[in-house]
Order: sequence, then structure tokens, then C-alpha cells
Amino acid sequence: MDSQFGLMNVWAQGDFVTKAVALLLIGMSLASWIVILIKALDVIKYKRLAKHSQDFWHSEDFATALNKLGKDDSNPFRALALEGREAAAHHRNTKAHLHDALDVSDWITRALRNGIDEFTARLQTGLAILASVGSTAPFIGLFGTVWGIYHALMSISSAGQATIDKVAGPIGEALIMTALGLAVAIPAVLGYNALVRGNKFVLTKLNSFAHDLHAYFVTGARVQSGVEATVVPLKKG
Repeated sequence: MDSQFGLMNVWAQGDFVTKAVALLLIGMSLASWIVILIKALDVIKYKRLAKHSQDFWHSEDFATALNKLGKDDSNPFRALALEGREAAAHHRNTKAHLHDALDVSDWITRALRNGIDEFTARLQTGLAILASVGSTAPFIGLFGTVWGIYHALMSISSAGQATIDKVAGPIGEALIMTALGLAVAIPAVLGYNALVRGNKFVLTKLNSFAHDLHAYFVTGARVQSGVEATVVPLKKG
């Protein structure tokens, strides 16, 4: 709009506080959308890898199974399989340190858990930004609203009378700051909740895969749960 109630006019007549609040909210919105898009693509990628992780167990040896997980080092399922293999080999071949005296089951559990914890930390990177934006943006917008009302009252005081042309601009600033704060916060909260659900799904699949890996490296077979428990042998490579 190009009238006196347009956004450009509101920006032009706003003081440095109003402009700073608007720029801060716009920056927070950009940051949250960047995080949402990047993390959403990661979740989609990891969900696809989780579906393909079952191919790992339909192999005759570990080397073939590992190749089915691809060569991408960012694949958490491949990284976990390598962690388990290295832990098993280390425990079997060396006895030089005190921690090597741990039971093989405990040692492999520790290695797999460390791998899952590292991936979890990487998976949750950026979520703090969304949580911060979602919780603070409405209050920053509210601050802009309060400042806009203060600006309006100052305009009325300097004019000596409460005419609509004296208060319309500042009141517009107040309303726009409120709306902008909500427009920034709502996508951040919805994006945070969606990403948490997606991350939970991926971590559930990864923990299940780690359980199977633990059984394989300790007993030489993958344990499947169900009505009739079975073991799927997999030659160690």
C-alpha cells in the first residue's frame, strides 16, 4: 500500500527502536526458516536411510552388508556399524589398558551408545534456535507494540489533540509489531515440533539397529523380536 497507512510509511515514520525491533524479528524469521528447511531435509534423508538399513541384514558377510549402507560417512547406520566393528576388534585384539578389561557386551554397548549420543547431538543442532525464536518472538513483538503505543501517546501530547492523522501511524506500528512477532513465532514452534517428531522416529530406528548390532557382535547373530524369536546369522568380515 502507498497510502499513509502503508508498510513503507510505517517504516518511514518509525524511530530507531521500531526499526530495530522489526529488523530483529525479520532476522529471527530468516534464521528459523533456514533451520527448518535444512533440518527437514536431514530428517527426510535419515528416514530414507532408516528404511534401507534393513538391507544390511540380508547379506552373507559383514563387508557386503556394510557396502549396502553406501559410502556416505554421514550415514548414521553405517557409522554405527563401523563403531561396533572397531569396538569388537579392539576388545578382541588388545588387552593393554584398564578399560579393555570390561566385558565384551559392556564394551560394545558403550561404543554404540557413544555413537548414538554423538549423532543425537548432531541431529538436534539448530533446534535451540527454533525454541528460542518461538518463545521470544511474541515478547519482542509485544515490546514493539508497547513502544508504538508510547510513540502514539507522545504524538498526541505534542499535537495537543487526539486527531486520527496523529495517532494512526504509531498505532499501525504497534499492530504491525504484534502481528510480525506472531508471524515469526508460529512457524518456529510448528517447525520445532515437527522436527522433534521426525528426530524421534530416526533415533528409534537407530536404537533398534544398534540393538541388533550389539547382538551380532556379541553372539554372532542378529536377534529379532516377535512371536517366534529367531536369529539371523551374518558372517563376520
